[in-house]
Amino acid sequence: MIFGCHLSIKNGYLGAAKQASKMNAGAFQYFPKNPRSLTVKNFDQQDADSCKAFCEENAILSVSHSPYPTSLTPNDERKRDQVIQSLLNDLKITEACGSIGVVVHFGKKVSHLTLLESYQLIIEMLNEGLSEWEGNAKILLENNAGLPGAFGTTLEELVQIRKLCDYPEKIGFCFDTCHAFSCGLWDGENWSDLLEKGEDLGYFEELQLVHFNNSKYNTRIGQDRHAPIFGPGYIKESQFDQFVNTPQFANIPFILETPKEEIPHEKEIQLLQEKWGDHF
Repeated sequence: MIFGCHLSIKNGYLGAAKQASKMNAGAFQYFPKNPRSLTVKNFDQQDADSCKAFCEENAILSVSHSPYPTSLTPNDERKRDQVIQSLLNDLKITEACGSIGVVVHFGKKVSHLTLLESYQLIIEMLNEGLSEWEGNAKILLENNAGLPGAFGTTLEELVQIRKLCDYPEKIGFCFDTCHAFSCGLWDGENWSDLLEKGEDLGYFEELQLVHFNNSKYNTRIGQDRHAPIFGPGYIKESQFDQFVNTPQFANIPFILETPKEEIPHEKEIQLLQEKWGDHF
């Protein structure tokens, strides 16, 4: 299994890669730029190239995460253009660093639009951005948290959005365990059924990344609060064990977004490797 965590780029992209290596992680996630801004970044190409080379030499996988303001359902044309330009910038940085892709949240239903119109807006945004993208890095759509039935919480939505886009080959998926638990998509007891559904839909063929997080709240509560994998979270170790032992996950990086104040990520990665590191 491949375990890693989200790391800061305060010492550059290469610095993050070296930190992952120091932690004995097999992967890492990073924000390609300021996580609270959609401003296009003039990044250090040499730093990105060095990051890519280091990761290749040390068999480390990496993935980026789009800034928090990124939304595939923007409320106006100004925000729409900002998001498109920011996403293209993220993809360019991600490609330069040799990363798999950039994680993008699915989006939210727009209050003044119908459900169908909100889905159509996501497709338009993806088409507009990806029509200008020719690299290998993909947009990785992440499943939403929320109450059961909330927007972007089902595998069907994710698969259908990808299928209806003009460039499905440029889109993959990121599965967040806490988000899935929050809405009851995965309640800890239904993994075999969810796996079968995902296989039937073709979801797992396009899965590139797992956000590996426990939940501070019980399933179907709709709260997106992450907890360490081992500890007082509501997802049991035995349930994680069934999840991790899925053959489809053999070569997919598992990235921690757990609160490092409760347990340092270096220690948590060590525990994960001791528990599941030699699987497959």
